[in-house]
Amino acid sequence: MTTLEPLTITEKLNVAPGDVLMSCTGVHCERGKKTVLEDVSLDIRAGEIIALVGPNGAGKSTLLSVLAGDLPTTQGQVKVFGKDLPKLSTRDLAHRRAVLTQSNHVGFEFFVEEVIEMGRAPWVRTDYAAEDEESIAEAIQLMGVEKFLKKLFNQLSGGEKARVSMTRVLAQRTPILMLDEPTAALDIQYQERLMQVVRQRVRQHVGAVVVLHDLGLAAAYADRVVVLADGKLVAQGNPREVLTADLLSSVYNTPVHIVEDGFGSFQVVPVRSAH
Repeated sequence: MTTLEPLTITEKLNVAPGDVLMSCTGVHCERGKKTVLEDVSLDIRAGEIIALVGPNGAGKSTLLSVLAGDLPTTQGQVKVFGKDLPKLSTRDLAHRRAVLTQSNHVGFEFFVEEVIEMGRAPWVRTDYAAEDEESIAEAIQLMGVEKFLKKLFNQLSGGEKARVSMTRVLAQRTPILMLDEPTAALDIQYQERLMQVVRQRVRQHVGAVVVLHDLGLAAAYADRVVVLADGKLVAQGNPREVLTADLLSSVYNTPVHIVEDGFGSFQVVPVRSAH
């Protein structure tokens, strides 16, 4: 495995592999009168990909929004680099985490290159503004969006928008990546490419938390899998420990079995009756 130099921001923050970058403890979250997260505790560490998995409505996106600071908790605590998240300014938070949401909508007619440049906005009038050109060029190359740069963002296909949005997030160059279903709109080539890019960033002492519906991708790329169901954290550990037929069949309420792929990973496959 290639060893990469840490990103400049991780060097300044003295981030080393295994350091806790973000944590939540005993987090509860309510929407209206409904409890959507209940007593969730989790650490995000440098040099690690965490995959959040679970059925629809399990609380995966809600947990990501709470960690990102976009949703308040009704109970519990979220810390970023040891500081209480609500005490951080919007800009300080944007220096520490970059967020990719499920929505790839832009309200105005921006060109793709302008959307990508937005990822550098948190660094305006800081020493890191000197990295703008390099950061943007690297992100464009990583996600292969060179041919879109002069196009209007809203004229792209769903998959193309997803790639450009990920490019913007990469250009932000933060020590924490928070990605909500980043592969959902992508074909198999770019699903793999995106997860390989996340793995590359993690080798630069970044911590990544990724909501995934594709359990095969979670098995292949995650260092730690966190399973949510009904707003509760029901299991976490390495993919081999967590992604078992018994647990997944129970959580997803459908029988599955585990199939080795012959390349050191495995697939989760539903049990289907003969037709």
